[in-house]
Amino acid sequence: MTMGALHAGHSELIRAARARADQLIVTIFVNPLQFGPREDLTRYPRTLDADLEICAHEGVDVVFAPAVVHETAPAVRVSAGPLGDVLEGASRPGHFDGVLTIVATLLNLTRPQLAFFGKKDAQQLVLVRRMVRDLAFPTEIVAVSTVRTPDGLALSSRNAYLTTRQRRTALALPRALAVGVSVADEGADVVLAAAGEVLTGEADVEVDYLTLASPHDLTPVRTGQALLLVAARVGTTRLIDNIELTLPEEDG
Repeated sequence: MTMGALHAGHSELIRAARARADQLIVTIFVNPLQFGPREDLTRYPRTLDADLEICAHEGVDVVFAPAVVHETAPAVRVSAGPLGDVLEGASRPGHFDGVLTIVATLLNLTRPQLAFFGKKDAQQLVLVRRMVRDLAFPTEIVAVSTVRTPDGLALSSRNAYLTTRQRRTALALPRALAVGVSVADEGADVVLAAAGEVLTGEADVEVDYLTLASPHDLTPVRTGQALLLVAARVGTTRLIDNIELTLPEEDG
């Protein structure tokens, strides 16, 4: 499932699906329900012709790109629950309700056995998996690793909003994550301090959150398997990224 403006990260999703699926559908739909009142739906890039070329090149069987999914705003929506109110949800109230409502609609319309989502949107991935489990969708959610540029920036359609200077500034996010991983064996406090120092060293990076959380339910963690997650604004563009790491057991 995509909102279009396809890039190499989407191509990797398509290839992962192609390796496992007999028939491959890509959905392209710019979801108005997930845009908040301060977010410009009309600004989101729409590149359907280029997207179709990418899908054809990657051997996609069907592209489902409806102009609308609901004729009017749906009165009944999927609630993300408490998990939809933290991290991204705290900054974007109602965002994940809109995401899950359209994901559920598209799952119902396309009836896939497998659905592929990128790990970059970690909270979305956790919530989609929870929805599929809780509402008994007959679909397996498959996670695909984040694709990065050679200098480390996570691929995102939002990167197109960055100026050349802002793009260089945005590299502070993957640098911070890499530094965090490099000191993971020293514990959670050291990870957060080291990663935070990288981010505060860039005057044009406005950090929303930097945290360690469970990859399964995004609860705060200090030991074991964890995600180091960051969200920040560079200029007017909000960027997110995350990386997996393992924290040591704490003494006592």
